[in-house]
Amino acid sequence: MTPQLNNHLTSIMVMASDDEPQCTKDEITLVVLTISLLFVLAILHHNFQMSKRAPAMPPGPRTFPIVGFLPHLQRGQAHKQITDMARTYGPIFKVWLGTKLHIVINTPELVKEVVHNHGENFANRSQLLAASVVTYGGQDVVWSDNTPTWRKLRKLLVHEVLSNKNLEASRSFRRDEVRKTIKDVYGRVGTVIDLNEISFSTEANVLTRMVWENSADGPSGAEFRTAVTKVLEIIGRLNVSDYIPSLAWFDLQGVERDITKEMKNLNRIFTNIIDDRIKSNSEKLAVGHDHEGGKKDLLQILLEIKEQKADAKSLEITNVDIKALLIDIMIGGTDSTTTVIEWTMALIMQNHDVMVRVQEELTQVVGANNIVEESDIPKLKYLDATIKESMRLHPVFSLVPRSSSQTCEVGGYTIPKGSIIILNAWGIHRDPQYWDNPLDFNPERFLDHDGTEKYDFRGNNLKFIPFGSGRRLCLGVPLAEKMQMYILASLLHSFDWRLPEGEEHDLSDTYGIMLRKKKPLTAIPSRRLPNINLYM
Repeated sequence: MTPQLNNHLTSIMVMASDDEPQCTKDEITLVVLTISLLFVLAILHHNFQMSKRAPAMPPGPRTFPIVGFLPHLQRGQAHKQITDMARTYGPIFKVWLGTKLHIVINTPELVKEVVHNHGENFANRSQLLAASVVTYGGQDVVWSDNTPTWRKLRKLLVHEVLSNKNLEASRSFRRDEVRKTIKDVYGRVGTVIDLNEISFSTEANVLTRMVWENSADGPSGAEFRTAVTKVLEIIGRLNVSDYIPSLAWFDLQGVERDITKEMKNLNRIFTNIIDDRIKSNSEKLAVGHDHEGGKKDLLQILLEIKEQKADAKSLEITNVDIKALLIDIMIGGTDSTTTVIEWTMALIMQNHDVMVRVQEELTQVVGANNIVEESDIPKLKYLDATIKESMRLHPVFSLVPRSSSQTCEVGGYTIPKGSIIILNAWGIHRDPQYWDNPLDFNPERFLDHDGTEKYDFRGNNLKFIPFGSGRRLCLGVPLAEKMQMYILASLLHSFDWRLPEGEEHDLSDTYGIMLRKKKPLTAIPSRRLPNINLYM
């Protein structure tokens, strides 16, 4: 309030309080109007001062009321559309999708601000309706927000499943399942094979043995793949209810109906697995046997935690929590790895010189009279570079979402509380500012000739973030690294591959919850090794 206005108000108040003469009706009205005016001016002054202190929000396209940019969003091509928009609006821009504000981050420098400088603020996940149904309301680690329970669950999974010790203990599982796959493919030499299918089966079988090794009621590979494929397809749909929550009750596109139907099937599968184990445990206890001294899979560990007496520091879980975690591991662990393998095989087959060099390295490291072992993987530098180049061009998680828990500043702009932050991995991976000839498939860029650049799958170099970075980094990276390399090395060492007659290379993509090949990759294998016993 200015001094002049304050003095004016004081004089009016004195006049209004004099005993003689009494204030007239007009004078009282003047007092009320003056106070009201001062109140309005004070608010305007406060807002003006705040606007000078708080930076503006990022630039962005003009959008329609209520629906925002949704009418313009291209189905399955959001990653390309958003990258094109960055050329117009810059390294950070806003776009309203429905009634929800999205902030898109398009440079490694700004990614660093989000995942490191403001890591705690952006550690929440933007929840999708279908994902909420699949995870029993977000009782998992992929879609849950950054809560104490979430942090305990992550720690549990890292310690009990994904630690170096446990991954080493499950090495025999991976070897057995990869050898089964090679034997299966050998039996189909000369025929058309769906590479996504065989990769999925291998990965699913490995995870099954790690998570519920001895369950008699686990799903068949085909049944589980069908269920996972349907669930991920529904989660990946552009659901208007996710962007205009007031419409969720109407379920206009039937997403909630469809995911609830598919979830009944998944729930049945995992309920049977848990019930089977509980029954088995009871029977063992009845005859004086338990798991003491024996190796425990994750399901057994979770069930024992559930039965423990809770204290302030312990993790309290229910059967529903256990099912949510199993779904996380089985769906996230199988589909992402399978998609990486499919993209990499497609690129290798399109670039014959790369296939030749990969196979030459395999012959040199493994030998033509040996099978690939996990111990060979650290020596396969060119194959590792090839997978990284595949994930640079076709990152499975192309648009990584987070949510802001508080208003903050990024890149000199205000990011309001509740905004959805999109890390545009697809755009960063193809930006000529950071990559020479970014559209070329060139594995050599990852061979690190001069030692100036280090790239891994953990998001330490923010020019390369295929699995994200920071607090929401994908938990399954250690296992994914092993399985991607092991399956690809075994398939390429044991067989030569070609497209079916009349087929052409097709790298067109579509984006839902993951970036997939639009057309599944099929190929014909032929025997490559001289010793038939290596296929048995």
